Amino acid sequence: MPIKDKNLSETISYTLFKVHLKKDDRSFSGKNDMKLSFFGATGTVTGSKSLLQLGSKNVLIDCGLFQGYKELRLRNWDHLPIKPSSIDAVILTHAHIDHTGYLPLLAKNGYKGPIYSTPATKDLCSIMLPDSGHIQEEDANLANRYGYSKHKPALPLYTQEEAEKVLEQFIPLEFNKKHPLFESSYFSFSKAGHIQGSAFVTINHKNTSIVFSGDIGRPYDPVMHEPSIIEAADYLVIESTYGDRLHNKEAPEQQLARVIKETAKRGGTLIIPSFAVGRAQSLLYYIHLLKRKNAIPDIPVFLDSPMATHATKIFCRYPDELRLDQNQCYDVCKVATYIHTVEESKNLDSQRLPIIIISASGMATGGRVLHHLKAFAPDSRNTILFSGYQAGGTRGARIVNGEREVKIHGQLIPIRAQVEMIDNISAHADYQEILQWLGQFKYPPKKVFINHGEREAALALKTKIEQTLHWHCLIPEYLQTVNL
Repeated sequence: MPIKDKNLSETISYTLFKVHLKKDDRSFSGKNDMKLSFFGATGTVTGSKSLLQLGSKNVLIDCGLFQGYKELRLRNWDHLPIKPSSIDAVILTHAHIDHTGYLPLLAKNGYKGPIYSTPATKDLCSIMLPDSGHIQEEDANLANRYGYSKHKPALPLYTQEEAEKVLEQFIPLEFNKKHPLFESSYFSFSKAGHIQGSAFVTINHKNTSIVFSGDIGRPYDPVMHEPSIIEAADYLVIESTYGDRLHNKEAPEQQLARVIKETAKRGGTLIIPSFAVGRAQSLLYYIHLLKRKNAIPDIPVFLDSPMATHATKIFCRYPDELRLDQNQCYDVCKVATYIHTVEESKNLDSQRLPIIIISASGMATGGRVLHHLKAFAPDSRNTILFSGYQAGGTRGARIVNGEREVKIHGQLIPIRAQVEMIDNISAHADYQEILQWLGQFKYPPKKVFINHGEREAALALKTKIEQTLHWHCLIPEYLQTVNL
């Protein structure tokens, strides 16, 4: 339940932070010039926020929303352990909501400084953040209309207007250049290969460097270029989403072809909950390949996500980040019919011929895909295909784990449709690919901080790095601060 008393919420957050500092005997008043605090993505793959103190200056690297379990989502309503007005700069690794979705709230609560990103990240945030605000307003309105929230009235975290306003603070900067930050400090972006605009962030302060990986792309992705090589860093903050597993080696198009053909043979509809940025475009790429080879029936494909539609338009704007040429980009984008209005979206649910619907969100936490799940999940002829990581506590994770009914808009919806999972379309490196990327360092970091992974994944990656590379690793706790 969100705490409505602002002063009480701030007091609780600051007190919790101080408890962690006291427990670890680490405080911002020490003599060390650099300190690192973890305000998110600890024990979870969401809510990415790392606070780096450089002398008297505070830099927030990523500013994401928590998703999944209720106890995590409730953190979105708590005030940060540091006053937003005391933050001097924000630097983003990429545009996904678990890395940027808290920005409108940060600004609403007093942050007035710059938000540094790559140009593609700014373009994607210009559609993702307002869409996030719109969805939250829409969900609050539905909750109030149908009375399925205990909050009276249910309120959005922030509005579409507030999300649009924070975009004014963005400053887009190029890859592979040194950008001044503060006196004795600068930073740079290197291509991470996860989605367009995604970057490794390297911050240099005096004689010390720290790299934030954000989300690491895959070396052999057919759409995105491989991640840049990082040769050295004093400290490294690295993700561990797939730290305990390997991606299936079967070609994704073969798995996708099987699911499409089986669903069409049953006369069913294929629903693909998809992340609007990156994953939706990869799915279109594979469907385009299959149709070009006549490997699947020529059934209609619909992209039903305003955000994914806009992101697909941006897709061809940054060809230097892709392995595809301009003509290939356009061919991929033409494979789907784009759904714009709510009425068009509703009409899809009355279709009785086999179709493919790609719709956000990727973990089925909100958006138009929920309406399609309500319409198609109860019918065994249909298929629900998940194509990426499902964070614990999300509706997607519950469906993948075999729950036979899930709550959507206050109603229990039976899951009789076939449920399938393709994880090798993922844009996250698995542990082998992460080790391959780390193996290109010429010198080992003094310490590696493993975050952005559920506990088992982070522990597994820690063990693998220590056994393979013999580097010193730490899995930080929520609100923990360390001296660098």
